[in-house]
Amino acid sequence: MSATPPRVAIATCAEVAELDADGQALVDELGRLGAQAVPAVWDDPEVAWGAFDVVVVRSTWDYAERRKAYLAWAEAVACVTRLVNPVEALRWNTDKRYLADLAARGVPVVPTAFVEPGHAVVLPTAAEFVIKPAVSAGARDTARYAQADADLARAHAEALLAAGRPVALQPYLETVDRTGETALVYLDGRFSHALRKGPLLERGGGPVEGLFAVEDITARVATPAQRAVGDRALAEVQRRFGTPAYARVDLLPGPGAAALLLELELTEPSLFLAEGGASAAPLAAALLRELPR
Repeated sequence: MSATPPRVAIATCAEVAELDADGQALVDELGRLGAQAVPAVWDDPEVAWGAFDVVVVRSTWDYAERRKAYLAWAEAVACVTRLVNPVEALRWNTDKRYLADLAARGVPVVPTAFVEPGHAVVLPTAAEFVIKPAVSAGARDTARYAQADADLARAHAEALLAAGRPVALQPYLETVDRTGETALVYLDGRFSHALRKGPLLERGGGPVEGLFAVEDITARVATPAQRAVGDRALAEVQRRFGTPAYARVDLLPGPGAAALLLELELTEPSLFLAEGGASAAPLAAALLRELPR
């Protein structure tokens, strides 16, 4: 008799129940390697997570306003099977206050201030700035403001705080309007590919609504300076949690040729495999190494 193929759950959300292109590519690659991979909605009470050999977190993009429930789900899954990336990494990475940890370790980070519920909002002094929830995904509830829009910006921040959501405030680096963001994707601990993400936030556009903001993605060649920041951020992840199966480092252009870290995504980042001319093979191989021996 042939051995039962390993079962892998691709955790997603109800709005993307059949997975995005990255998820489908991973299903196909796992199938090629002899595993049975299926999508599973993370908050579906009917899913028996313990029936899977590995659960990989992918397009769970609706957790931001339910972070406590989301982390409880991750912890429950980790008790019955292998969860990738690990729950400790998800707990740290789902709150943008991890940026302060990285900055303290010497990673060059976009200057970020945080405001807790119950505290007064002090807006940045930069000509333009960004307000976002400290817990968010897909740029939802994120907006760009000029100093002339201070009243609107303060109302946005105060509405988030009133809902019990800590707020992150950052200067808007206008060079992104010309050059875009740079995303570095790491699979199985190794650099895979780089992407250009077009400017996302429009001046006066108001907070982003919907599951995620639609992005303009094209392939890009990373500079040595960008790779140095990405590798440094990944090294900090490895120090804390071991080698992640996947990670995405989002960078903004800093002064001169410098690069500043905007986000480090270990939870549910789009990997843009097709746009970057990459394969899901390294990620699939990393997942299969998680199988019980």
